[in-house]
Amino acid sequence: MNYQTIETQLAPGIALIWLNRPDVRNAMNDTMIAELTDAFEAAIDDDTIRAIVLAGQGKAFCAGGDLNWMKRAGEMSPEEAFEDSRKLASLLRTIHDSPKPVIARVHGAAFAGGMGLVAACDIAVGSHEAKFCLSEVKLGLVPAMISPFVLGRIGAAHARRWTLTAEVFGAAEAWRIGLLDDISPDDELDGTINGLLGHLVQASPAALREAKRLIRDVAGKPIDDALTDDTARRIAAMRASPDGQEGMAAFFEKRRPSWFIDPENA
Repeated sequence: MNYQTIETQLAPGIALIWLNRPDVRNAMNDTMIAELTDAFEAAIDDDTIRAIVLAGQGKAFCAGGDLNWMKRAGEMSPEEAFEDSRKLASLLRTIHDSPKPVIARVHGAAFAGGMGLVAACDIAVGSHEAKFCLSEVKLGLVPAMISPFVLGRIGAAHARRWTLTAEVFGAAEAWRIGLLDDISPDDELDGTINGLLGHLVQASPAALREAKRLIRDVAGKPIDDALTDDTARRIAAMRASPDGQEGMAAFFEKRRPSWFIDPENA
């Protein structure tokens, strides 16, 4: 599909989604949000796709919301502004709830809404030169829609400082507080991500989906009889599932499971 503000590429088992407004550092507007939502939904629905990479063209990952687009909210009715804002919230949930792993490839600036995109992904890898900022309060705004994802990543204690001060911080600090999972030199960024993808395409698609659901459902729950019973039911179901049976059979037969993708021979 042809898009105005993003590009998509396919590799064996992988969908790459590129933010493509480099002249404005990939700032998001309503068109980009709609196109990103469409591209993610298409990748999720494509059974040949095992993992998704979100990246930015040009010198930045994403500078946040396009201020010209956001300024138009002043011309909208409260109901129109609410519905317009919900579209970004819906995109972030689509990324976060994707049954397929999503990796953020972060270089340059990931500010405001761009930081929200990073936080919504399962795994985030940044270059040494990546920069982050929750800049909203200096514009008279708050990082409302991205807050559930940012707080889920860095916790309330770290979020208080960076939300209230709107300071710019680097990749090392982003790694320390949990926003980034790994840091690489610029010229090794793609190699690091390809290494992660190599692991993901070896995993069962059904197991990846259920593993994501498991993390979401178990996090923060008390370890009681209800949780113990729930986790026991989950592993019992997976052991009896087609992927569970195939995975164990492949292990004992010393062969690759049927879902394995070999990039060199794809």
